[in-house]
Amino acid sequence: MVADGGLKIHGASLEARGLSKAFGGARVVSDVSFRVEGGALLTLLGPSGSGKTTTLRMIAGFEDPDAGQILVADEDITERPAHRRNIGVVFQQYALFPHLTVAQNVAYPLEMRRYGRAEIRSRVGAALDLVRLQGYETRYPRQLSGGQQQRVALARAIVFEPPVLLMDEPLGALDKRLRETMQVEVRRLQQQLGITTVSVTHDQVEALVMSDLIAVMDGGVLHQLASPLEVYQRPATQFVADFIGESNLLVGTLSEAVGSALTFTTAKGLRIQTQGGAGATRLPGATHLAGATHLIIRPEHVRIGPDAERAANRYVAEVLEALYVGDLLKYRVVAETGDELWAKTLAPATGQRWSKGQRVTVGWEPGDSLTVSA
Repeated sequence: MVADGGLKIHGASLEARGLSKAFGGARVVSDVSFRVEGGALLTLLGPSGSGKTTTLRMIAGFEDPDAGQILVADEDITERPAHRRNIGVVFQQYALFPHLTVAQNVAYPLEMRRYGRAEIRSRVGAALDLVRLQGYETRYPRQLSGGQQQRVALARAIVFEPPVLLMDEPLGALDKRLRETMQVEVRRLQQQLGITTVSVTHDQVEALVMSDLIAVMDGGVLHQLASPLEVYQRPATQFVADFIGESNLLVGTLSEAVGSALTFTTAKGLRIQTQGGAGATRLPGATHLAGATHLIIRPEHVRIGPDAERAANRYVAEVLEALYVGDLLKYRVVAETGDELWAKTLAPATGQRWSKGQRVTVGWEPGDSLTVSA
């Protein structure tokens, strides 16, 4: 792809096959596999200690995998040293040279590759144009804001036209508002360049906003690899459902009812019609389904009051807590069985709001719930 500003980047496919890594006998990445097609952005998402940064460092060549392969454009680069992989990297703290100007920082990887002076000047100008830092060439990192430093680091990572870009918590050092702005800006630039990108973050919103694919990790294990929409609406495991967004998680058992309908019964006895989900694995010759031990209902799918009266699943509940959070109202309710749920609705300018102690109807449709295994 030819990017505006003169840089020519051809995003290549990136594949990890069965990557594993242990430190001091403790396994931190276990048999992780994924493939990112050229020009796409994959986010490795998970809490601290999930193995996402170690996975990124193995792709970059900073760590050697104990097992597995890394391929770029279907070529095995597992044994290739980091400086010969031709991969751009944006570090969490940017790693800018404080004694070099903006232009000198961006030029550094070109100088290491022995580009000519005219070519360096042209590429540095093109990269700074792309990140909207024209006129900042002679400033030093200490004279820049956090967002500007992040842009310099990004320019330095793409100036030599790598087919793959790696970003380790690239927005983690920014405040909330600037981070949200930079999420859109980095995504715009990544799509404009068509560069294959793998980003690491623990921020679920950042992953949902920026990604074509999300790989959710925990304890070194890849729990789910899917689009942001699928990860949110169809989480594969209890961990994914609990980590991404807000969820009502009910413990119980799943069984087959009339026809293809399914019934989930909570440990406290609440019977819920559902359409099953990732944990609904049918046992041969049996009428029960194995593996589904939790039912997930997103709070925004739980209706409350008159809106719930016609729902297939509807129950009488008492409001335990009512929270006003600007544009939303959140209610914690308890059904007559003792099962607690959160409901989330848009805050009306006028009209009905429920208060602690009130009895209300809550409900949702079978398709609004999902069963998963632990």
